[in-house]
Amino acid sequence: MTAWPAAQTAALASFGGVSEAVPPPSAPRAVVVGIDVGGTKTNATVIDEAGTILVDHMVEAPSCVTDGPDSAVAAIEAVMLLALDVAGVTRAAVRAVGLDTPGPATADGVLSQRGATNFALPAWWGFDIRAAAEARLRLPVIYNNDANAAALYAHQRYFGADAPWRSSVSAIVGTGLGGGVVESGRVVKGATGMAGELGHVHLPLGDILEPDQPAPRCNCGFSGDAESVASLTGITNNLLPYWLTRYPDHPLAGLPIAEAAKTVRSFGERGDEMALRIFAQQADAIGRLFTIAANFTDPHAYFVGGGVTEAEPHFRDWFLDRVIGATALREEQASSATFAIVADLDMAGARGSAIAALHAIRP
Repeated sequence: MTAWPAAQTAALASFGGVSEAVPPPSAPRAVVVGIDVGGTKTNATVIDEAGTILVDHMVEAPSCVTDGPDSAVAAIEAVMLLALDVAGVTRAAVRAVGLDTPGPATADGVLSQRGATNFALPAWWGFDIRAAAEARLRLPVIYNNDANAAALYAHQRYFGADAPWRSSVSAIVGTGLGGGVVESGRVVKGATGMAGELGHVHLPLGDILEPDQPAPRCNCGFSGDAESVASLTGITNNLLPYWLTRYPDHPLAGLPIAEAAKTVRSFGERGDEMALRIFAQQADAIGRLFTIAANFTDPHAYFVGGGVTEAEPHFRDWFLDRVIGATALREEQASSATFAIVADLDMAGARGSAIAALHAIRP
């Protein structure tokens, strides 16, 4: 497992990097705000123009997305003001706001016409959340989806001052499988903003699945994509139902499948055989995904994030080592590429959004 290099961590304070929170000086300075909108909570952070993170902990408030756009956009403003208060700076110092939400959405922040898990109300379908936030805040708003924002933070956090000259691919394992591709320090968005949707890359699964295991299906309608295996939804819909047929006396067999799926990780941390076989399939799928990335983008680094990486250290390290073992790199690639965990994942989205805003205001 690759640790965060001390030299790279020290370099975060220089141009192109970010550094951890320090007490704000008395002199006013320009800042950007990063805001990460989730299904239940919205959190925010503040970064000054030198790249210093002024908030060292979670600053969050209810997202209000289930109450509709008006309430949710008001909540965005409220959490921004809360973060500014924590950072000890005024609203007048804000030059731009970075905003992220779960996808699918366009590169400009227009939510999918088909709705989404966290934006299920019809009022959200096709809603331009970036423009609405910009009108409410009266500030420039730069939009990314949440996985891209976390990927940008992981990239910046790891490479520091070298970030503009490096590339990376991130896989964020959650309810779905989010992803992000960063090239030369910037998120690759694509023509419509849907680049880096790594969860919906089709994978060859023949030697990952058991001989009698059904082909996993994704909620998007695909069969055998990465998310159908490496996500909580993949566990719920595909992996756990199969493995319970192999372990019918397992304690999870008596629970509703959705509840059991959320409990699998705790069994994995305790070394449970069935749980480890489930997570081995997930890790192998991510390794297969990274193998495709190696032949498509040839990145400097591969990052893994999500709930599985927030587990007990021994389990997290086992999972990452399994991903590394399942990633087939050429000798030249293996000698230069690195693998690491997405740092500060609960704050990575907001921080990545702030970094995107910082990029937007820098010459």
